[in-house]
Amino acid sequence: MKKIYARTRHFIFKLLSRVLPIPEPEVVSGPGSTARCPEILKADGINNVLVVTDQDIAKIGLIDSLLESLQKGGITYTVFSNIQPNPTIQNVEEGLKVYIENHCRGVVAFGGGSPIDCAKIIAARTTNKKPVKKMKGLFKLWRRVPFLLAIPTTAGTGTEATIVAVITDPEEHEKFAINDMKICPKACILDPELLLGLPPHLTSTTGMDALTHAIEAYIGLIGTPKTNKWAVEAVKLTFQNLEHSYRDGTDMKAREAMLLASHYGGKAFTRAYVGYVHAVAHNLGGVYGLPHGLANAIVLPYILELSKDACADKMADLAVAAGLGDASEEKQVLTDKLINGIRDLNRNMDIPSTVKEIKEEDIPTLAKRIEEEGNPAYPVPKLLWAKDFEKLLYKLKGK
Repeated sequence: MKKIYARTRHFIFKLLSRVLPIPEPEVVSGPGSTARCPEILKADGINNVLVVTDQDIAKIGLIDSLLESLQKGGITYTVFSNIQPNPTIQNVEEGLKVYIENHCRGVVAFGGGSPIDCAKIIAARTTNKKPVKKMKGLFKLWRRVPFLLAIPTTAGTGTEATIVAVITDPEEHEKFAINDMKICPKACILDPELLLGLPPHLTSTTGMDALTHAIEAYIGLIGTPKTNKWAVEAVKLTFQNLEHSYRDGTDMKAREAMLLASHYGGKAFTRAYVGYVHAVAHNLGGVYGLPHGLANAIVLPYILELSKDACADKMADLAVAAGLGDASEEKQVLTDKLINGIRDLNRNMDIPSTVKEIKEEDIPTLAKRIEEEGNPAYPVPKLLWAKDFEKLLYKLKGK
Protein backbone atom coordinates (compact mmCIF):
# COMPACT_ATOMS: atom_id res chain seq x y z
CA MET A 1 0.00 0.00 0.00
CA LYS A 2 2.83 2.41 0.81
CA LYS A 3 4.29 1.86 -2.64
CA ILE A 4 0.95 2.50 -4.35
CA TYR A 5 0.42 5.67 -2.31
CA ALA A 6 3.91 6.96 -3.12
CA ARG A 7 3.63 6.35 -6.85
CA THR A 8 0.13 7.88 -6.97
CA ARG A 9 1.46 10.99 -5.28
CA HIS A 10 4.39 11.12 -7.70
CA PHE A 11 2.01 10.92 -10.65
CA ILE A 12 -0.07 13.79 -9.28
CA PHE A 13 3.02 15.92 -8.74
CA LYS A 14 4.19 15.14 -12.24
CA LEU A 15 0.97 16.65 -13.55
CA LEU A 16 1.22 19.63 -11.19
CA SER A 17 4.84 20.31 -12.15
CA ARG A 18 3.65 21.02 -15.68
CA VAL A 19 1.05 23.60 -14.68
CA LEU A 20 2.32 25.27 -11.49
CA PRO A 21 3.49 28.83 -12.24
CA ILE A 22 6.89 28.43 -10.58
CA PRO A 23 8.66 31.79 -10.83
CA GLU A 24 12.11 32.37 -12.29
CA PRO A 25 14.19 35.17 -10.79
CA GLU A 26 15.58 37.95 -12.92
CA VAL A 27 19.26 37.10 -13.47
CA VAL A 28 22.06 39.66 -13.55
CA SER A 29 25.43 38.06 -14.21
CA GLY A 30 29.06 38.67 -15.05
CA PRO A 31 32.21 39.85 -13.27
CA GLY A 32 31.51 42.86 -11.07
CA SER A 33 27.73 42.55 -11.37
CA THR A 34 27.31 42.95 -7.59
CA ALA A 35 27.62 46.70 -8.19
CA ARG A 36 24.20 46.63 -9.86
CA CYS A 37 22.43 45.74 -6.62
CA PRO A 38 21.14 49.30 -5.90
CA GLU A 39 19.81 49.56 -9.45
CA ILE A 40 17.81 46.34 -9.01
CA LEU A 41 16.42 47.42 -5.64
CA LYS A 42 15.44 50.90 -6.77
CA ALA A 43 13.61 49.50 -9.79
CA ASP A 44 11.26 47.88 -7.28
CA GLY A 45 11.04 50.93 -5.04
CA ILE A 46 13.20 49.45 -2.26
CA ASN A 47 15.48 51.81 -0.31
CA ASN A 48 15.95 50.06 3.08
CA VAL A 49 17.08 46.43 3.27
CA LEU A 50 18.21 43.75 5.66
CA VAL A 51 21.43 42.21 4.36
CA VAL A 52 21.60 38.59 5.51
CA THR A 53 25.00 36.93 5.51
CA ASP A 54 27.17 34.82 7.81
CA GLN A 55 29.91 35.80 10.24
CA ASP A 56 32.78 34.36 8.21
CA ILE A 57 31.82 36.37 5.12
CA ALA A 58 31.47 39.50 7.22
CA LYS A 59 34.87 38.94 8.89
CA ILE A 60 36.88 38.39 5.71
CA GLY A 61 35.42 41.47 4.04
CA LEU A 62 33.85 39.66 1.09
CA ILE A 63 30.68 41.63 1.64
CA ASP A 64 32.42 45.03 1.59
CA SER A 65 31.92 45.63 -2.13
CA LEU A 66 28.18 45.03 -1.77
CA LEU A 67 27.87 47.38 1.20
CA GLU A 68 29.86 50.07 -0.61
CA SER A 69 27.60 49.82 -3.64
CA LEU A 70 24.49 50.07 -1.44
CA GLN A 71 25.86 53.15 0.30
CA LYS A 72 26.82 54.85 -2.97
CA GLY A 73 23.43 53.97 -4.42
CA GLY A 74 21.55 55.58 -1.54
CA ILE A 75 20.21 52.32 -0.10
CA THR A 76 19.90 52.14 3.70
CA TYR A 77 20.97 48.75 5.02
CA THR A 78 21.34 46.73 8.21
CA VAL A 79 23.58 43.66 8.29
CA PHE A 80 22.43 40.50 10.07
CA SER A 81 25.20 37.91 10.22
CA ASN A 82 24.36 35.74 13.22
CA ILE A 83 23.84 32.61 11.14
CA GLN A 84 25.21 29.12 11.69
CA PRO A 85 26.47 26.81 8.88
CA ASN A 86 23.18 24.91 9.26
CA PRO A 87 20.84 27.85 10.08
CA THR A 88 18.37 27.33 12.88
CA ILE A 89 14.88 28.52 13.69
CA GLN A 90 16.43 30.79 16.34
CA ASN A 91 18.60 32.43 13.64
CA VAL A 92 15.44 33.20 11.68
CA GLU A 93 13.70 34.73 14.69
CA GLU A 94 16.73 36.90 15.50
CA GLY A 95 16.85 38.09 11.89
CA LEU A 96 13.14 38.86 11.92
CA LYS A 97 13.60 41.02 15.00
CA VAL A 98 16.40 43.01 13.33
CA TYR A 99 14.26 43.45 10.19
CA ILE A 100 11.34 44.86 12.18
CA GLU A 101 13.46 47.08 14.47
CA ASN A 102 15.16 48.72 11.49
CA HIS A 103 11.97 49.19 9.43
CA CYS A 104 13.41 47.26 6.49
CA ARG A 105 11.38 46.85 3.32
CA GLY A 106 13.38 44.18 1.52
CA VAL A 107 15.98 41.47 2.02
CA VAL A 108 19.33 40.98 0.30
CA ALA A 109 20.77 37.49 0.85
CA PHE A 110 24.55 37.34 0.44
CA GLY A 111 26.48 34.09 0.83
CA GLY A 112 26.15 30.38 0.38
CA GLY A 113 23.10 28.21 0.87
CA SER A 114 22.84 28.87 4.61
CA PRO A 115 22.46 32.68 4.49
CA ILE A 116 20.21 32.56 1.44
CA ASP A 117 17.93 29.90 2.93
CA CYS A 118 17.80 31.78 6.23
CA ALA A 119 17.01 35.02 4.38
CA LYS A 120 14.14 33.34 2.54
CA ILE A 121 12.55 32.23 5.80
CA ILE A 122 13.14 35.60 7.49
CA ALA A 123 11.33 37.21 4.56
CA ALA A 124 8.49 34.69 4.91
CA ARG A 125 8.16 35.38 8.64
CA THR A 126 7.81 39.14 8.10
CA THR A 127 4.42 38.71 6.45
CA ASN A 128 3.30 35.20 7.46
CA LYS A 129 2.51 35.21 11.16
CA LYS A 130 3.06 31.55 11.84
CA PRO A 131 5.93 29.63 13.50
CA VAL A 132 8.67 28.31 11.23
CA LYS A 133 7.72 24.73 12.13
CA LYS A 134 4.26 25.37 10.67
CA MET A 135 5.85 26.30 7.34
CA LYS A 136 7.36 22.83 6.90
CA GLY A 137 6.33 21.02 3.74
CA LEU A 138 4.53 22.28 0.66
CA PHE A 139 2.83 25.64 0.08
CA LYS A 140 2.10 26.67 3.68
CA LEU A 141 2.56 30.42 3.12
CA TRP A 142 -0.49 32.59 2.48
CA ARG A 143 1.04 36.04 2.12
CA ARG A 144 3.62 37.43 -0.30
CA VAL A 145 7.09 38.10 1.08
CA PRO A 146 9.06 41.36 0.77
CA PHE A 147 11.40 41.93 -2.18
CA LEU A 148 14.15 39.31 -1.98
CA LEU A 149 17.44 39.56 -3.87
CA ALA A 150 19.95 36.69 -3.67
CA ILE A 151 23.69 36.96 -4.32
CA PRO A 152 25.40 33.56 -4.04
CA THR A 153 29.07 33.43 -3.04
CA THR A 154 29.36 29.70 -3.66
CA ALA A 155 28.45 27.65 -6.72
CA GLY A 156 26.42 24.80 -5.36
CA THR A 157 23.02 25.17 -3.78
CA GLY A 158 21.29 27.00 -6.61
CA THR A 159 18.96 28.26 -3.90
CA GLU A 160 18.84 31.68 -5.58
CA ALA A 161 16.61 30.01 -8.19
CA THR A 162 14.48 27.74 -6.02
CA ILE A 163 11.25 27.71 -4.05
CA VAL A 164 12.97 25.74 -1.29
CA ALA A 165 14.63 26.72 1.99
CA VAL A 166 16.14 24.27 4.47
CA ILE A 167 16.23 24.99 8.20
CA THR A 168 17.40 23.12 11.31
CA ASP A 169 15.37 22.53 14.45
CA PRO A 170 18.07 21.91 17.10
CA GLU A 171 15.52 20.84 19.69
CA GLU A 172 14.44 17.90 17.54
CA HIS A 173 17.86 17.43 15.86
CA GLU A 174 15.96 17.70 12.60
CA LYS A 175 16.60 19.44 9.31
CA PHE A 176 13.50 20.13 7.20
CA ALA A 177 12.51 21.91 4.00
CA ILE A 178 10.01 24.68 3.38
CA ASN A 179 8.69 24.67 -0.18
CA ASP A 180 6.69 27.62 -1.46
CA MET A 181 6.70 29.71 -4.62
CA LYS A 182 6.56 32.88 -2.53
CA ILE A 183 10.13 32.43 -1.25
CA CYS A 184 11.74 32.27 -4.69
CA PRO A 185 13.94 35.40 -4.94
CA LYS A 186 12.66 38.14 -7.21
CA ALA A 187 16.16 38.61 -8.63
CA CYS A 188 19.64 37.17 -8.29
CA ILE A 189 23.17 38.29 -9.10
CA LEU A 190 25.71 35.74 -10.36
CA ASP A 191 29.08 37.44 -9.91
CA PRO A 192 32.11 35.12 -10.39
CA GLU A 193 34.41 37.69 -8.77
CA LEU A 194 32.85 36.76 -5.41
CA LEU A 195 34.07 33.16 -5.80
CA LEU A 196 37.72 33.87 -6.57
CA GLY A 197 38.82 33.48 -2.95
CA LEU A 198 36.60 30.49 -2.16
CA PRO A 199 38.73 27.81 -0.41
CA PRO A 200 39.25 24.51 -2.31
CA HIS A 201 37.25 22.40 0.14
CA LEU A 202 34.22 24.70 -0.22
CA THR A 203 34.65 24.80 -3.97
CA SER A 204 34.55 21.00 -4.12
CA THR A 205 31.66 20.32 -1.75
CA THR A 206 29.41 23.10 -3.05
CA GLY A 207 30.13 22.00 -6.61
CA MET A 208 29.15 18.43 -5.76
CA ASP A 209 25.95 19.83 -4.26
CA ALA A 210 25.15 21.37 -7.66
CA LEU A 211 25.89 18.06 -9.36
CA THR A 212 23.61 16.21 -6.94
CA HIS A 213 20.73 18.58 -7.62
CA ALA A 214 21.07 18.10 -11.36
CA ILE A 215 21.37 14.31 -11.24
CA GLU A 216 18.48 13.80 -8.84
CA ALA A 217 16.24 16.13 -10.85
CA TYR A 218 17.07 14.24 -14.05
CA ILE A 219 16.70 10.63 -12.81
CA GLY A 220 13.51 11.36 -10.86
CA LEU A 221 10.02 10.70 -12.20
CA ILE A 222 8.55 14.18 -12.65
CA GLY A 223 11.09 15.96 -14.85
CA THR A 224 10.01 17.93 -17.91
CA PRO A 225 11.86 18.64 -21.15
CA LYS A 226 12.86 22.01 -19.70
CA THR A 227 14.15 20.63 -16.37
CA ASN A 228 15.95 17.83 -18.18
CA LYS A 229 17.73 20.35 -20.39
CA TRP A 230 18.86 22.39 -17.37
CA ALA A 231 19.96 19.28 -15.49
CA VAL A 232 22.01 17.89 -18.38
CA GLU A 233 23.71 21.24 -18.90
CA ALA A 234 24.52 21.47 -15.18
CA VAL A 235 26.09 18.00 -15.22
CA LYS A 236 28.12 18.87 -18.30
CA LEU A 237 29.37 22.16 -16.87
CA THR A 238 30.24 20.57 -13.53
CA PHE A 239 32.35 17.79 -14.99
CA GLN A 240 34.09 20.29 -17.27
CA ASN A 241 34.84 22.93 -14.63
CA LEU A 242 34.59 21.78 -11.02
CA GLU A 243 37.92 20.06 -10.57
CA HIS A 244 39.64 22.90 -12.44
CA SER A 245 37.99 25.45 -10.12
CA TYR A 246 39.17 23.36 -7.18
CA ARG A 247 42.80 23.41 -8.38
CA ASP A 248 42.84 26.98 -9.75
CA GLY A 249 40.41 29.15 -7.87
CA THR A 250 41.41 32.26 -9.84
CA ASP A 251 40.02 31.01 -13.16
CA MET A 252 37.14 33.44 -13.78
CA LYS A 253 35.64 31.44 -16.65
CA ALA A 254 35.54 28.22 -14.60
CA ARG A 255 34.00 30.07 -11.67
CA GLU A 256 31.35 31.62 -13.91
CA ALA A 257 30.60 28.23 -15.46
CA MET A 258 30.09 26.70 -12.01
CA LEU A 259 27.74 29.52 -11.02
CA LEU A 260 25.68 28.67 -14.09
CA ALA A 261 25.81 24.94 -13.29
CA SER A 262 24.54 25.67 -9.80
CA HIS A 263 21.80 27.97 -11.11
CA TYR A 264 20.63 25.44 -13.71
CA GLY A 265 20.66 22.69 -11.10
CA GLY A 266 18.56 24.86 -8.81
CA LYS A 267 16.04 25.62 -11.54
CA ALA A 268 15.84 21.92 -12.39
CA PHE A 269 15.30 20.53 -8.90
CA THR A 270 12.87 23.22 -7.77
CA ARG A 271 10.52 21.85 -10.45
CA ALA A 272 11.56 18.17 -10.67
CA TYR A 273 12.54 17.85 -6.99
CA VAL A 274 15.34 15.87 -5.39
CA GLY A 275 15.75 12.31 -4.10
CA TYR A 276 17.19 10.08 -1.42
CA VAL A 277 20.65 11.64 -1.47
CA HIS A 278 19.05 14.70 0.06
CA ALA A 279 17.00 12.71 2.54
CA VAL A 280 20.17 11.06 3.85
CA ALA A 281 22.19 14.29 3.76
CA HIS A 282 19.54 16.30 5.61
CA ASN A 283 19.44 13.78 8.44
CA LEU A 284 23.21 13.48 8.70
CA GLY A 285 23.36 17.26 8.82
CA GLY A 286 20.63 17.50 11.44
CA VAL A 287 22.19 14.94 13.78
CA TYR A 288 25.94 15.41 13.24
CA GLY A 289 26.19 18.90 11.78
CA LEU A 290 27.69 17.52 8.56
CA PRO A 291 27.78 20.29 5.91
CA HIS A 292 25.11 19.71 3.30
CA GLY A 293 27.34 19.77 0.21
CA LEU A 294 29.84 17.39 1.79
CA ALA A 295 27.08 14.98 2.80
CA ASN A 296 25.59 15.04 -0.71
CA ALA A 297 29.00 14.40 -2.27
CA ILE A 298 29.64 11.35 -0.10
CA VAL A 299 26.16 9.87 -0.39
CA LEU A 300 25.55 10.43 -4.13
CA PRO A 301 27.44 7.41 -5.57
CA TYR A 302 25.90 5.07 -2.96
CA ILE A 303 22.33 6.06 -3.89
CA LEU A 304 23.07 5.85 -7.61
CA GLU A 305 24.44 2.34 -7.10
CA LEU A 306 21.20 1.33 -5.36
CA SER A 307 19.01 3.00 -8.02
CA LYS A 308 20.80 2.26 -11.29
CA ASP A 309 18.69 -0.72 -12.35
CA ALA A 310 15.60 1.56 -12.32
CA CYS A 311 17.09 4.50 -14.25
CA ALA A 312 19.85 3.07 -16.44
CA ASP A 313 18.72 5.02 -19.53
CA LYS A 314 18.88 8.36 -17.74
CA MET A 315 22.16 7.64 -16.00
CA ALA A 316 23.62 6.63 -19.36
CA ASP A 317 22.50 9.98 -20.80
CA LEU A 318 24.29 11.80 -18.00
CA ALA A 319 27.46 9.77 -18.44
CA VAL A 320 27.60 10.83 -22.08
CA ALA A 321 26.85 14.48 -21.21
CA ALA A 322 29.64 14.38 -18.63
CA GLY A 323 32.10 13.14 -21.25
CA LEU A 324 32.62 9.85 -19.44
CA GLY A 325 31.54 7.58 -22.29
CA ASP A 326 30.07 7.29 -25.74
CA ALA A 327 26.39 6.86 -26.60
CA SER A 328 27.25 3.69 -28.53
CA GLU A 329 28.25 1.90 -25.31
CA GLU A 330 25.87 -0.35 -23.38
CA LYS A 331 23.74 1.42 -20.81
CA GLN A 332 25.01 -0.70 -17.93
CA VAL A 333 28.57 0.26 -18.85
CA LEU A 334 27.67 3.94 -18.97
CA THR A 335 25.84 3.85 -15.62
CA ASP A 336 28.93 2.37 -13.99
CA LYS A 337 31.09 5.00 -15.68
CA LEU A 338 28.90 7.73 -14.22
CA ILE A 339 29.14 6.32 -10.69
CA ASN A 340 32.88 5.77 -10.99
CA GLY A 341 33.31 9.23 -12.49
CA ILE A 342 31.63 10.73 -9.43
CA ARG A 343 33.81 8.67 -7.12
CA ASP A 344 36.90 9.79 -9.03
CA LEU A 345 35.80 13.42 -8.80
CA ASN A 346 35.36 13.07 -5.03
CA ARG A 347 38.71 11.34 -4.65
CA ASN A 348 40.55 13.92 -6.76
CA MET A 349 39.18 16.68 -4.54
CA ASP A 350 39.93 14.94 -1.22
CA ILE A 351 36.29 14.26 -0.38
CA PRO A 352 35.99 11.16 1.85
CA SER A 353 33.92 8.13 0.91
CA THR A 354 32.54 7.48 4.41
CA VAL A 355 30.98 9.38 7.31
CA LYS A 356 32.91 8.48 10.44
CA GLU A 357 30.57 10.54 12.63
CA ILE A 358 27.74 8.01 12.25
CA LYS A 359 27.09 6.18 15.52
CA GLU A 360 25.82 2.64 15.30
CA GLU A 361 23.17 3.24 17.94
CA ASP A 362 21.73 6.11 15.84
CA ILE A 363 21.27 4.05 12.69
CA PRO A 364 17.72 2.69 13.29
CA THR A 365 16.37 6.15 14.11
CA LEU A 366 18.22 7.76 11.22
CA ALA A 367 16.94 5.13 8.79
CA LYS A 368 13.36 5.71 9.92
CA ARG A 369 13.70 9.47 9.56
CA ILE A 370 15.23 9.14 6.10
CA GLU A 371 12.32 6.98 4.98
CA GLU A 372 9.82 9.43 6.46
CA GLU A 373 11.42 12.33 4.61
CA GLY A 374 11.93 10.52 1.32
CA ASN A 375 8.65 8.61 1.06
CA PRO A 376 6.39 9.65 -0.52
CA ALA A 377 7.75 13.19 -0.97
CA TYR A 378 10.61 12.50 -3.37
CA PRO A 379 9.81 11.14 -6.87
CA VAL A 380 12.71 8.69 -6.90
CA PRO A 381 13.23 6.11 -9.66
CA LYS A 382 13.43 3.24 -7.15
CA LEU A 383 11.66 3.16 -3.79
CA LEU A 384 13.77 2.29 -0.77
CA TRP A 385 12.68 1.64 2.80
CA ALA A 386 14.07 1.89 6.32
CA LYS A 387 15.79 -1.50 6.11
CA ASP A 388 17.57 -0.38 2.94
CA PHE A 389 18.70 2.83 4.60
CA GLU A 390 20.02 0.92 7.60
CA LYS A 391 22.28 -1.10 5.29
CA LEU A 392 23.32 2.09 3.50
CA LEU A 393 24.21 3.83 6.77
CA TYR A 394 26.43 0.93 7.80
CA LYS A 395 28.24 1.23 4.46
CA LEU A 396 28.56 4.99 4.92
CA LYS A 397 30.03 4.36 8.36
CA GLY A 398 32.65 2.18 6.71
CA LYS A 399 31.39 -1.21 7.88
